[in-house]
Amino acid sequence: MARRSKVSIVGAGNVGATAAHWAAAKELGDIVLVDIVEGVPQGKSLDLSQAGPIEDFDSRIVGSNGYAETEGSDVVIVTAGVPRKPGMSRDDLLAINKKIVGDVAQNIAKYAPNAFVIVVSNPLDAMCHVMHHFTKFPRERVVGMAGILDTARYKTFIGRELDVSVEDISAMVLGGHGDTMVPLPRHTSIQGVPLTELLPKDKIDAIVKRTANGGAEIVGLLKTGSAYYAPAAACVQMAEAVIRDKKRVVPAAALCQGEYGYSGLFIGVPVVLGAGGMERILKLDLNAEEKAMLDNSANAVKGLVEALKLE
Repeated sequence: MARRSKVSIVGAGNVGATAAHWAAAKELGDIVLVDIVEGVPQGKSLDLSQAGPIEDFDSRIVGSNGYAETEGSDVVIVTAGVPRKPGMSRDDLLAINKKIVGDVAQNIAKYAPNAFVIVVSNPLDAMCHVMHHFTKFPRERVVGMAGILDTARYKTFIGRELDVSVEDISAMVLGGHGDTMVPLPRHTSIQGVPLTELLPKDKIDAIVKRTANGGAEIVGLLKTGSAYYAPAAACVQMAEAVIRDKKRVVPAAALCQGEYGYSGLFIGVPVVLGAGGMERILKLDLNAEEKAMLDNSANAVKGLVEALKLE
C-alpha cells in the first residue's frame, strides 16, 4: 500500500496554521503542526481536522510541541521566528531568528533527513543560509519562499489595473524579499501581450513600487500583525510542486553556484520544482538595468549573511 506524503509545518501562528489549512484542502498528505506553545498546535490541528468531513479531505492532522511526529516528512515548511518589533535593530532580529531557525534546522536534520525544506522565516534570504548551514542538506532541498508571494502581489495589482483575470498574467519577481526585490515588467505579459504595450510606464512604475511595499502595506492596515493568507498559499504551492512532481517554474530563494554571476548566495531566481526538489535554476536574459537591480538585491543579502557570522 502506498504511503501518504507527510508535510510538517514548524510554527503554528497565522502563516503556519493557514498553510496547514491550504495543504489539507489540497490533500497533500498527512500534516504535522509544530509549535513551542503548549496546546496551540494541538488545538488548531484538531479544529482543522474537524473541517475534513465538511470540506471532504482525509488528511490526518496532528499538533505537537516536539519534533518526533515530523519523522519521515517529505516537506517541512518553516515559519518559526519572531517578527521585527519597534526599536529592534536588524542585527537583533538576525541574532534571535538565527538561534530559532538553527535549532529548527538541527531537528529537521535529525527527524526528517530526506525532507525538502521551505523557509519562510525572516529575514528570508538570510534564514535560508542558516537552514542550509545547520541541516547540511544539498542545495536542491533548501529553498526560501518569497518570489511566489511577491509575484502574486504584482499580478494582483496588474489584474486590478487592467481589469483582467490574474490567471492570464505571466510574470515573475526576482531578488531578495524586501525593498530590493526585482519585478520584471519587460518579461510580464497578459496571454502573450507584453504589459509594456498595455500600460504606460508611470502606471507600471506605480505597480512595481506597490509590489515592493506589499508586505508593509498590509502591516500598516492590520496594525497588529502581517500578511498570512497569501504567504501560506505560496508555501503550499511549492510543497505541492515537490510532492506531486509538477515541475513548476517559480521564483524562489535558491543557492546559486555560479548562476547569474553569484556563488554561495541564496537569492530569488527562477527555479523548477519537482520530485527532486529544486531541480534546476533557469537563466533569464536580463538587460543591464535588470541585472544592476538584481546585483543590488544580492548585495543586500550578502550584508545580512556576513552579519550572521556562520562558521
